[in-house]
Amino acid sequence: MTTNLSPMTDVANMFSVDDYMYFYSDYLTAERSDTETAQAALLLRMKSPLRVLDLACGFGRIANRLALLGHRVTGVEYQAGFLEIARTDAFRSRVRTAHSGGKVEYIQGDMRAIDFENQFDRAIMMFNSFGYFTDEENFLVLRNISRALKPGGLLGFDIANRDGVLNDFHPHYVSEKEGNLMINRFSFDVRNGRLQNDRIIIRDGVRKDRPFSIRLYSLTELRDLLAEAGLALENAFAEWDASPLEVSSPAMVVIARK
Repeated sequence: MTTNLSPMTDVANMFSVDDYMYFYSDYLTAERSDTETAQAALLLRMKSPLRVLDLACGFGRIANRLALLGHRVTGVEYQAGFLEIARTDAFRSRVRTAHSGGKVEYIQGDMRAIDFENQFDRAIMMFNSFGYFTDEENFLVLRNISRALKPGGLLGFDIANRDGVLNDFHPHYVSEKEGNLMINRFSFDVRNGRLQNDRIIIRDGVRKDRPFSIRLYSLTELRDLLAEAGLALENAFAEWDASPLEVSSPAMVVIARK
């Protein structure tokens, strides 16, 4: 069911394209993207050319690299500005887009409303892209992915590890670049399991309030949620490099099979 979906307010707030690219570009470097692509391809056993669904693909940093490895990639992203960057990067990298009969296709869309069925060998959600909706809608995303995957297909995604975040909770985090600030003020709603970030962006003397929240899951919660969606938890790690997941790990990489 894809009717009566909640507004994309939190996603639009967090992922304002211009501010996101400004503050995160020094963090999401080409070297990091190269490494994460190779690590994801290894963990998801992507040897021969496969059909890959990249949800919340952002500016195409992983999708374009997977296409260069020979895979046929469909990237779905809500923000049109990110898709423009992704297509431009694909052109510069000589990755052929779907419009030129190539190996990567970009679609502007809502991951809660995708309508694929048994089309993909692999699905990915990179850089903490899952958990921004209600519990019901987060489940809908997983159910949509399950439906989109072929039998035996794999899903891989990274997400904050509730145990690790709360074990070493930091209420404030500030990023500074060229005198501009991204101020993150965190609080945790224990009743609903959500991390609230009352983010403030200050650029060129202008303040913008960008609040959002994300659901924090434990691995056991995710295991049960995946199972309900038709996906079996296959493995979990602390990072894409397959380092072991610990209670103190701030993030986790989850691998599930249809």
